[in-house]
Amino acid sequence: MLRVEAHRERMRDTALRFGFHAPELPDLSAKIPTELRDSQKVKCSVVYHEQILSITFAAYRQKKIDSLKLVEADVDYSFKFSDRSSLSTLLQEKGDCDEILIVKNGCITDTSFSNVVFGKDNQFFTPDSYLLNGTKRQQLLREGKIRATRVTVENLHCFDKVYFINSMLDIEDSARLSIEKIV
Repeated sequence: MLRVEAHRERMRDTALRFGFHAPELPDLSAKIPTELRDSQKVKCSVVYHEQILSITFAAYRQKKIDSLKLVEADVDYSFKFSDRSSLSTLLQEKGDCDEILIVKNGCITDTSFSNVVFGKDNQFFTPDSYLLNGTKRQQLLREGKIRATRVTVENLHCFDKVYFINSMLDIEDSARLSIEKIV
């Protein structure tokens, strides 16, 4: 199990913010269905309030992304919710592109499914303006592998590549997309 403690911490922070106590997580590795145990990556989703409402598992399939569409939006996704309708609505604006890159107040934030990292000269930077402070993003910042910086539509050209990170994707796993593929 990857970063279970980081996800527990996010659950506790969310519960504190919304005025309840986070439920205890069971041994999730013991709950993975037999048919998924041989999968390379398994995504676990836990829906909870004061108690756990559901736990689901699915084989993780990495999205193929060859183009990004900049989409301006004043969306708040500072907590991970099971209701992703605001992100799904934005995703409908991708046109012929594979995914969206969300812009809030002129600053680059995230895609609909990940935080982003920009590369230049073997250095990696993540926007200081994010929608969700993902567990992988936090880990890479703590480890000094990435640095937070202001990334705007105007300074995107200063970078060479964009990478997609989330709890299932590390920089090394991520598809690399040339900045020229952002429209």
